[in-house]
Amino acid sequence: MPALPVASQQDSRDIMTDTAAYQVLARKYRPETFADLVGQDAMVQTLRNAFEADRIAQAFIMTGIRGTGKTTTARIIAKGMNCIGPDGTSGPTIDPCGSCEHCTAIMEGRHVDVMEMDAASRTGVGDIREIIDSVAYRAASARYKIYIIDEVHMLSTNAFNALLKTLEEPPAHVKFIFATTEIRKVPVTVLSRCQRFDLRRIEPDVMISMLQRIAKAEGAEITEEALGLITRAAEGSARDAQSLLDQAISHGAGETTADQVRAMLGLADRGRVLDLFDLILRGDAEGALGELSAQYAAGADPMAVLRDLAEVSHWVSVIKITPVAAEDPTVSPDERSRGLVMAERLPMRVLSRMWQMLLTALEEVGRAPNAMMAAEMALIRLTHVADLPTPDELIRKLQNTPVPTPEPQNAGTPHGAGGGPRQSAPATAPQATNPSAYGADTMAPRAQRSSGTTASAAQAKAPAAETLAHFARFEDVLELIRHHRDVKLLVDVETSLKLVSYSPGRIEFEPTEKAPRDLAQRLGSRLQTWTGQRWAVSIGTNGASTIAELRDAAALELKEQAKAHPLVQAVLVAFPKAQISDIRTAKDIAAEAQIDALPEVEDEWDPFDDE
Repeated sequence: MPALPVASQQDSRDIMTDTAAYQVLARKYRPETFADLVGQDAMVQTLRNAFEADRIAQAFIMTGIRGTGKTTTARIIAKGMNCIGPDGTSGPTIDPCGSCEHCTAIMEGRHVDVMEMDAASRTGVGDIREIIDSVAYRAASARYKIYIIDEVHMLSTNAFNALLKTLEEPPAHVKFIFATTEIRKVPVTVLSRCQRFDLRRIEPDVMISMLQRIAKAEGAEITEEALGLITRAAEGSARDAQSLLDQAISHGAGETTADQVRAMLGLADRGRVLDLFDLILRGDAEGALGELSAQYAAGADPMAVLRDLAEVSHWVSVIKITPVAAEDPTVSPDERSRGLVMAERLPMRVLSRMWQMLLTALEEVGRAPNAMMAAEMALIRLTHVADLPTPDELIRKLQNTPVPTPEPQNAGTPHGAGGGPRQSAPATAPQATNPSAYGADTMAPRAQRSSGTTASAAQAKAPAAETLAHFARFEDVLELIRHHRDVKLLVDVETSLKLVSYSPGRIEFEPTEKAPRDLAQRLGSRLQTWTGQRWAVSIGTNGASTIAELRDAAALELKEQAKAHPLVQAVLVAFPKAQISDIRTAKDIAAEAQIDALPEVEDEWDPFDDE
């Protein structure tokens, strides 16, 4: 085959290059003016006012998450500073023409006076020294010489220090524009010399509108629900959203649906995730494992399923506090209605417990050799914990449960003879520790089973009546507690129990604010153990003063009198945290002085006295 002429060969290569030169959407639809920049209205307004007032800063720093337009904004600012307009006479503008030689060269990355440097690959002092040496020379063709340093936080400490002086007092023809995703790693000395702009995450509704415009321009059909999934996965990054849209259009090969995007992203169906959430909260372990297996067979990652469950628990918790959060454009109407129902039905403590357990499960699945097995074990735990009462419910139930009253012991009545089951008594009833202190006859064992006559039943009840008769007063109960040396119970009874009514075997009291929650239960249990009889201890109202308050009434009265003294009041005003710890009356001082005084000697012995 004869060789083609040189020109023909070059033309063939150009045709092949133009045909194969596909540009990804993130580059093809990169904003070229501030009007194209979405979601950054505050920054655009500030820069517009600065350009119009000719108050352009000497250095800018752009910060934000990935894909929000930091480098793009730096290039647009560089274009605006050097734009000369189509006629070649325009000055700095916020709306660069995009057609002059400077705008074209800057957007193509080939302008000699706009230098871009990647600080991730050039971190040393030598790289910064090149900038310092070149700032003294004026721009070759543009109005300003502009240095754009991307990922500036990657510079070394020495490189930052070397840049400080030039950054603070640069020549009039030099401008610096920095971009970073880690603003906290940039030294404060650098931040103080720059005008800072925080680029926000793109809001979901703004992101969906942008994706719809791009899809329409590309002639691609994609459902709104699919765009919502892409927006949620992008997490506020415009570049991520455009890259995912590019991938979704190729994956769909026509009209792209939500199921196709979900399969592309490895996500589970949101509706099925809500179904799994319901199964877990109902405690249906079998149904939850079956649903997880079905989602796994459909291609869902176990880690992604647990992550979606955690997202649902967070979403429902937020809706419970702020119902307006349900109006999320990335969520379908059916999901919104189900989320509102869940938020109304589920208590916050259940949602919080679900969140904590899912966080632990995510860590376990990440460490486990088999992610599916770890996810199944996590679901089993979640379903078993779902129907368990919370600690506050258990405490409330114990507090509201009344102490059962003692029932008569029919020692001699066989089962069914008296119309009910027989109450079988223990072989040996609990005895008091020291029977002699309270009467040995009162601590005798209960009567054994006999022929079942009425006289035997009366004899069986007699010891209980005699035992309780020794506690006719509440002071006898206190003496019993002292005898058994239960110091904690004694202190709690004396300081936290306001007696409402008392009779042998029954105590009703009002607890103080600092009373232990289990005081009634402990008191009844101890008295039953020590006396061998049931005690009904209940909570009431309108109780009298505590024993400690009655005992300390005189001391409290002296303290109140001391507080009323003008000198003491002056001390308390000068020292607000001072407290009265002890009071000594004049009578006490006189008594102490009398004890400490030496006894008077009537006749002293004189060794020189001859008599």
